Amino acid sequence: MAALGFIDISGSPRDAGEALGRFGAHAVHTHLLNTRAWETVMQWRGSETSRAMAALVRERFARVWDELHGLAAGLRLPFEDVFLWNCRGDLWAMSPDGCTTVQLPGAEVRRIAHNEDGFPGFAGDCAIAQCTIEGGPGFAAFVYPGSLPGHTFAVTDHGLAITVNNLRQREVVAGVPRMVLTRAMLDAADIDSAVSIVRDNPRAGGFHLTLGACARPALLSVEFSAHDCSVSEVETPSLHANHAIHPAMHGFSQIITDSSRHRQTRGDALVALNEAIDPLAILADRDDAALPIHRTHPDDPDDENTLATADIVIRASHIEWQVHEHPGQPARYRMINGHRQTEGASRERS
Repeated sequence: MAALGFIDISGSPRDAGEALGRFGAHAVHTHLLNTRAWETVMQWRGSETSRAMAALVRERFARVWDELHGLAAGLRLPFEDVFLWNCRGDLWAMSPDGCTTVQLPGAEVRRIAHNEDGFPGFAGDCAIAQCTIEGGPGFAAFVYPGSLPGHTFAVTDHGLAITVNNLRQREVVAGVPRMVLTRAMLDAADIDSAVSIVRDNPRAGGFHLTLGACARPALLSVEFSAHDCSVSEVETPSLHANHAIHPAMHGFSQIITDSSRHRQTRGDALVALNEAIDPLAILADRDDAALPIHRTHPDDPDDENTLATADIVIRASHIEWQVHEHPGQPARYRMINGHRQTEGASRERS
């Protein structure tokens, strides 16, 4: 598997977006623009839905709006195209965004482990972005070419950890794009403020979030769609794949792929059987050869592969975490809060 990069991003929101655009431009132009995924999402160009969603972002999330404009400039693409790509999961239920999360609550220490499953064509073109953006806290996040930070896994200097799983909402609703909401959450002062961003704004699509914070001895599981937002405290070791499972979301109109169903079933079984749970062993599991938790098949039915694994340990004083290129191998990057702690690989500067 190709190496996962590391980049430094700083400046104003527009500057940061432009740097992220330059980082991803080669992969976007050589691969993404030629895919069915891009073609499918671009069918919304010039639509009333596109205009309505853009207006909501401009009015409610000015910093993210500026970041998106910078992203488009850095990518050398029209703004609407880049905006729509960052609305892909709101507009297309089968966008290639996956993921599996293991949640381990605890009074003193909480742990979140997460497989980031995404576009196989982006293997080797993704990075951990260490971001210092004017007007918000520092953070580090896994980033895809052409996309905002915040919809994968991230940790902030305010002691907040967020991991994100795709939910495949069937209905298209002209709300705030889900990737804009999760980007805005990285600027939140605390976990309650982060939840309120999702709960109190008109939403377009759906995500599942696992949230933990130094200042609060709980893990939160949040499932949201255009119509509902369910917030639940994680009280026992749990696993979450790519479909809503909260009782409060029972009526959610969603697509549950075979991969998501199998990963949820297999993960639940592993969590139930394992007294001393090793979340990385669960995320490396390939017992189901056809539809495993750790996904490397070039012909994955959802067009997703595991591109990185995060192992996040939350204490009252700080968040200590590691990023693995494979959950069964040593960590490539070691982090405390939003900052890299070791120099295991050369750093690319944007």
